[in-house]
Amino acid sequence: MIACRDGGSLSQGVAARLRHEGVSAEALENGVAGWASVGLPMVPETVLPTRDSEGRTVWVTRGRPKVDRIACPWLIRRFVDPSAIFLFVAPSEVQGVAERFGAASFDIEVEGIVWSHRDELCTFDVMVDAFGLGGHEPLKRLAPIVRGADTGRPDLVPEAAGLLAASLGLSRMYADDLEQLEAGMLLYDAFYRWCRDATDETHNWVSHQPAKSRAKAKVRT
Repeated sequence: MIACRDGGSLSQGVAARLRHEGVSAEALENGVAGWASVGLPMVPETVLPTRDSEGRTVWVTRGRPKVDRIACPWLIRRFVDPSAIFLFVAPSEVQGVAERFGAASFDIEVEGIVWSHRDELCTFDVMVDAFGLGGHEPLKRLAPIVRGADTGRPDLVPEAAGLLAASLGLSRMYADDLEQLEAGMLLYDAFYRWCRDATDETHNWVSHQPAKSRAKAKVRT
């Protein structure tokens, strides 16, 4: 998705050039200004960590992820920074790696860490709120599912137990944290789509053809 201020010649031209080079690209209709004018999600750049030389945000957390440490990267890559880098390290090394590599620590219980649990909220809840995505209805449905699975309350909502089971299964299928993350991305894509447009559906014989994917949020500077 290519976006400029008003969706005019700049984004149209860049998208067309990318398509010419064999890259799937579309221009955002009416640009960032149009997106904001209808109240669609906007992520404030000011809450994000400093980007690296290639414009990517860098994040670090404990290895062997289960729920929050897959859910948060999914949220970041799908709504904030598609190119974000995630480093999984030994718990004792998270802070040192963050300082040495300019990364943002997340989901670790250390005083002063911004991206971590708060009271009964999990890190996913905290990020959804900080990124200004709390009004996005599918994420409002997804948040308690993640919270219940991550905080030992699988009865919080019926779907939390299913997410917990799938997450624990993935953790036993993959020895490599990054491979597990990639598999988990698809898992959260599925839960998000259920939250977005399938909550009223039961198992039936109707076939639903997936629509083309579209951008879900924009970063505002």
